[in-house]
Amino acid sequence: MPRYNPATVEPKWQAYWEEHQTFASPQMPTGEKLYALDMFPYPSGDGLHVGHPEGYTATDIVCRAARMQGKSVLHPMGFDAFGLPAEEHAIKTGEHPRIQTEKNIDTFRRQLKMLGFSYDWSRELATTDVEYFRWTQWIFLQIYDTWFDEQQQKGRPISELPIPDEVADAGADAVREYRDEHRLAFQSFAPVNWCPALGTVLANEEVIDGKSERGGHPVERRPLRQWMLRITAYASRLESDLEFVDWPESVKALQRNWIGQSIGAEVDFYLGSEEDWSLRRPVHKFPRKPGDDVLRIYTTRPDTLFGATYIVIAPEHPFVERLTTAENAAAVKKYCGQAAAKSDLHRAELAKEKTGVFTGSFAINPANGERIPIWIADYVLISYGTGAIMAVPAHDERDFEFAKQYEIAIKCVVKPGEKVSHGELQRILAGVQVYAAHGTAINSGEFDGLPTAEFKRKITESLAARGLAREAVNYKLRDWLFSRQRFWGEPFPVLHELDDAGNPTGRVRAVDEADLPVDLPHLEDFKPHGRPEPPLDKAPDEWLYPVIDGIRYKRETNTMPQWAGSCWYYLRFLDTNNSKAAIDPTIEKAWMPIDLYVGGAEHAVLHLLYARFWHKVLYDRGVVSTPEPFQKLINQGMILGENNEKMSKSRGNVVNPDSVVKEYGADSLRLYEMFMGPLEATKPWSMEGVNGMFGFLGRVWRMIIDDRSESIALNLAVCDDEPTEEAQRVFHKTVKAVTEDIAKLSFNTAIARMMEFTNYFTKLDRRPRAVLEPFVLLLAPFAPHIAEELWRALGHEKTLAYEAWPIYDDDVLAESTVEIPVQINGKLRGKITVPADADAEEMEKIARNDAQIAPLLEGKQVTKKIVVPGRMVSFVVKD
Repeated sequence: MPRYNPATVEPKWQAYWEEHQTFASPQMPTGEKLYALDMFPYPSGDGLHVGHPEGYTATDIVCRAARMQGKSVLHPMGFDAFGLPAEEHAIKTGEHPRIQTEKNIDTFRRQLKMLGFSYDWSRELATTDVEYFRWTQWIFLQIYDTWFDEQQQKGRPISELPIPDEVADAGADAVREYRDEHRLAFQSFAPVNWCPALGTVLANEEVIDGKSERGGHPVERRPLRQWMLRITAYASRLESDLEFVDWPESVKALQRNWIGQSIGAEVDFYLGSEEDWSLRRPVHKFPRKPGDDVLRIYTTRPDTLFGATYIVIAPEHPFVERLTTAENAAAVKKYCGQAAAKSDLHRAELAKEKTGVFTGSFAINPANGERIPIWIADYVLISYGTGAIMAVPAHDERDFEFAKQYEIAIKCVVKPGEKVSHGELQRILAGVQVYAAHGTAINSGEFDGLPTAEFKRKITESLAARGLAREAVNYKLRDWLFSRQRFWGEPFPVLHELDDAGNPTGRVRAVDEADLPVDLPHLEDFKPHGRPEPPLDKAPDEWLYPVIDGIRYKRETNTMPQWAGSCWYYLRFLDTNNSKAAIDPTIEKAWMPIDLYVGGAEHAVLHLLYARFWHKVLYDRGVVSTPEPFQKLINQGMILGENNEKMSKSRGNVVNPDSVVKEYGADSLRLYEMFMGPLEATKPWSMEGVNGMFGFLGRVWRMIIDDRSESIALNLAVCDDEPTEEAQRVFHKTVKAVTEDIAKLSFNTAIARMMEFTNYFTKLDRRPRAVLEPFVLLLAPFAPHIAEELWRALGHEKTLAYEAWPIYDDDVLAESTVEIPVQINGKLRGKITVPADADAEEMEKIARNDAQIAPLLEGKQVTKKIVVPGRMVSFVVKD
């Protein structure tokens, strides 16, 4: 038999698995189930690099071991195939994006099979499959048909939305508009990145510092009609339900921060004169819709109301025009135009300098009746809270910077505790240093001396009693902008009614479920049409303008974002060929939730948050049976290039797995990626390390196969002898360690244990079959190709994929005796063998009577002795 040759072994077994559909999952699990899932990849034209298989190998090891442990395993793979790169390729070349996408999928599929992953390929899907996005469209319609009941904290059918009498009395159009205002999927005007020079709308990732990535042209922010999803309605559940999933705490923290729950107060500031204010108590019953006479703000620190010295509203606030005086109109218009060109991220977090413009108007602080100015500043976002804040520069860093820049009063109203130095205290009280923590109230009238928490509650209650405030919970999370001005995406199943003149009436009709899917239209070319409106406006009239029941409609020409398909793919994997439903409820209930979900930390927020939102809507509507989709989550670490930098084409350090497999084989690559370090750690790539794994597999091969023979034959050292007690102990320790390490996803230590086993048995002249056969089964999840070949060489005709997992015996592991070192005056003088359960007295006795130790103690005085059961004996002696 030739030496270990992966180029021969690996294609052979990959073909076997495919021919026999070895890893096909049962439609329904029997007994214990495992649903393990990788975050499916976007099939780029570059194919995989060696960083991609890390997470895939981890799930494959878990799945292969689970099958051998008797579990029903579901391990599917698919492709997140809509996306900007394919569209850009189509614009440049004129080739339909589906052609390039399917070529890329073919490359990815070939590479994944080359690496020996045990996917059930019969369940493969791509988000671009028409039959798949038919059900993506169906799910959108469920979201569109749902409103969120605040009292029940769940989504309900729009038909169950209570209609106020005054709305019902106003007629059918009023009822329709009322329902549309409450749907989870709704239309709104939101800014897009419009590039006049390129004649197209750009995605956020295509804009760098306000200019297009391609060509460096100026980009404008323009409002455009968009579809939004009301994810904010689920903010509380998305935050609280993190308690019930087994995720890394770092990911939970990221999601909680992104959701940004805060408890504070909504407070009304009066916009009239101080004289009118003094006559106006109580003002009104809260809550109510704020009118022109009040400006409502949201604050997490109502205890600092007495320190509010100005108000800031967002440039998009509906009161901008109402509050702007004639002499300030030009400056306000210019400032708001500049703000519209900036992203929310730049405005809220990235801008180093705080800028603003005075409206010319004032408001009355309800806490003390003082008149304070109203400014417009882009660091306040319309999407958070009410789009207006009270500014307390003494106790907020951003407000402090703004106040210093525009010479606005700074008033300290929170006295720190004893932890600050005397110098700091004086600076804080003087308003020259910000203090944002809790303390006790000062300069706050009747509330002076109250600790922050108590003051928050009391002032909120006091203002609420006067109709000026209420306690409120707010979130940083914003409604999800769900439109893209792209042609390579899922079409919305929505029709806009047109009047006889061809103008929209404002009435929207959902496409009937029987008419799904709405496929993408044929386009003559893919070049931008030079307008901000979506490129599907170029579609042929027969697609664009359907007539139903004598009424002419225009199809929605925005497309869904790439996120849409990845929000629910894990459900479709369960029931891929179902043409009557997105998922059979019996099948869903049997397999969900996902037991292990592995993917990159870069998806910690958006993908995971969006998918959880969709899942919760489907849960509320009775489509799925679990409130959370992903029970256990693991983020694999990044694999760096050999220069310790992130792998990228621009750095020239990308390693293609094709070349690694060609030289060393897939099993060596799999083993190396798992041996590099803990799964979650960031690790540098090393071809030398791959070579080391190749050498290890060569030793495993020679431990069993006589590579000096011309035919495949068992090495003559593989025998039917009964293993010695020591060999038994080494074997059972290995089984125990590998089994436990796989359960903990500690694959590097599991491989180390198997290396120890190989080193031990390679040294033996006779290697018992009774321990080598089960060792091959232990190795199989990690290096499946060589394991299958060795299993066949050992005389087995069938695949080992469903062989029983080796078990260990604790009685064998319990050693009857142990070897103990004996020291005299700090130097090792010998070793003794004692019972494993010997106590200190027995160990000392055995040491004193040992033939090697006894002469060294004879005639000497033992001044000190240290005996550690199971570990050591030490004597201190003098003559």
